[in-house]
Amino acid sequence: MRPLLLWRLRHVSDRVYLILVATLVGALAGLAAVILKNAVHWGQQALYGWVPEQNRVFALFLYPIIGIGLTVLYARYFLGGNLGRGIGPIIYSVARQGSIVPRSKMYSQMISSLITVTFGGSAGLEAPISVTGSAIGSNVSRVLRVSRRERRLLLGCGAAAGVAAIFNSPIAGVLFAVEVVLSELSAPFFIPLLISSATATVVSKLLFSGQPFVLITTSWGIDTIPFYLVLGLGTAMLSVYMIRVYFASEKWFDRWPGTFRKVALGGIALGILVFLFPPLYGEGYDIVQALLSGESQRLTDASIFSVYRDENMWVLLLVAAAVMLLKVFATCITIGAGGNGGMFGSSLFSGALLGFFVARLINMSGLFVVPEVHFVVLGMAGTLAGVVHAPLTAIFLIAEITGGYALFVPLMFVTSISYLITKYFEPYSVYTRKLVQRGVYVHADRDRGLLAQLVLPRLVQNDFEPVHPDATLGELVDIFRHATRNLFPVVDEDGALVGIVSLDDMRDALFDEGKYATTRVRDLMVEPPATVNIDDTLLDTLRCMEQLDVWALPVLKNGRYVGFLLKSVILANYRYQLIRENE
Repeated sequence: MRPLLLWRLRHVSDRVYLILVATLVGALAGLAAVILKNAVHWGQQALYGWVPEQNRVFALFLYPIIGIGLTVLYARYFLGGNLGRGIGPIIYSVARQGSIVPRSKMYSQMISSLITVTFGGSAGLEAPISVTGSAIGSNVSRVLRVSRRERRLLLGCGAAAGVAAIFNSPIAGVLFAVEVVLSELSAPFFIPLLISSATATVVSKLLFSGQPFVLITTSWGIDTIPFYLVLGLGTAMLSVYMIRVYFASEKWFDRWPGTFRKVALGGIALGILVFLFPPLYGEGYDIVQALLSGESQRLTDASIFSVYRDENMWVLLLVAAAVMLLKVFATCITIGAGGNGGMFGSSLFSGALLGFFVARLINMSGLFVVPEVHFVVLGMAGTLAGVVHAPLTAIFLIAEITGGYALFVPLMFVTSISYLITKYFEPYSVYTRKLVQRGVYVHADRDRGLLAQLVLPRLVQNDFEPVHPDATLGELVDIFRHATRNLFPVVDEDGALVGIVSLDDMRDALFDEGKYATTRVRDLMVEPPATVNIDDTLLDTLRCMEQLDVWALPVLKNGRYVGFLLKSVILANYRYQLIRENE
């Protein structure tokens, strides 16, 4: 490998080399996406074909339990119980771990999601394949020894390629990487992302047939705009609902004792949901395709409601509403009980049902007629924009996978409204909310991102000599003679900080030896301008220092003094991070 790298340095420019590596990452991630998508498709066909038609409704109940159980066993015995679901860990690796993703992610997400979704787990494959592509990009860059900045770019190339291949949508793949994973866009980044995404799409088209959904060719009318605004409001409400249910269920599952109890109870709950509402089985994209094809009656196929659909149209609408609202529960149960998958596909599924529900209600009113297929498409885009907080990704993804470029203006209306309203109630997406609660900065500000990579406890300086408030000035002078700092924390018997003393505070008394025995430290100390908790972020701490115009602040842990944080130390470490970033 070393002679090859030396040859590359002599004969291939960095720019050309980066493009070649991005092409390689795109091809590998695209191949992984095709393998996963085809394997799930063939696996579900095999499971359906193995069971007689009259018994398939019972298979829908049992299969999810089996799938979740097998996924848990795989994670426990092959991954040490550390599956790491979702895109959140990838965003964390970009923010805090130098874009280094474990090698196991190149296959573990594919295998676990394959088992889960093949057996009917109600979740999407987008997050697992995006993680797989990110892991491929990160580890290829480590093997080829590119810089840290280029490693982050190639990680994004892998994420973009995965999404592009699974949907045959190269532009949406690039925007997904920019909006969700990297939170950064610059000219040097954009070209490799485009090339990687396009390469993955070519691989997908060669090995995987066609678009996921039908083409939308009809245009929209200006008189339908008010209804689009209503749909945008509806997708925002649905997005907020899905995000809150997702995190509430996560806390609920965390409180459940016993892994296999979760598998049993969660699997049974999911089985019951799928038994009552078969569209909740798997990703559900076949139902979305049915809605786009005008075959909405398939919502009740193989369900206990099928006998009523022709007698009462309201039954079909109620089933659509129930499936739309229960999809997030089915996904949460799938993930919480031990399966693997993501909210990306579930957002598209629920959004499509919301669009159908709104359009059918409007048409049933008799006051106005709207094309239901348009609302299905727009509902998908609006819900995805809200749940993932990625409006550009939603616009171009839906436009590309449905051919709905004729709906570009309505897409912009619906996604913008959904995103803005959702962000007001839920400032962080389903991928980033938990990271932000852990103090991980995930926004697209490079300086703040670099500061977020610094860990406050590692920067604390503990070579400041503590003194007791009852110590005399003479004892303080003796300590000062041997100290390396001119700032002294005043700490009581319990380790609590009660004040600070600086050389400036004791300057006048220092030359009056008559006060050495009579003056106490408590007479000289002052309250610190502010204190820092060990769990605070460096960004907030540095802002506080700037506002107070101080160079040092004491750090506390559970109310006890642990050291001082210096502005010079923060800036020195920031400079080091900046140098590493550009290596």
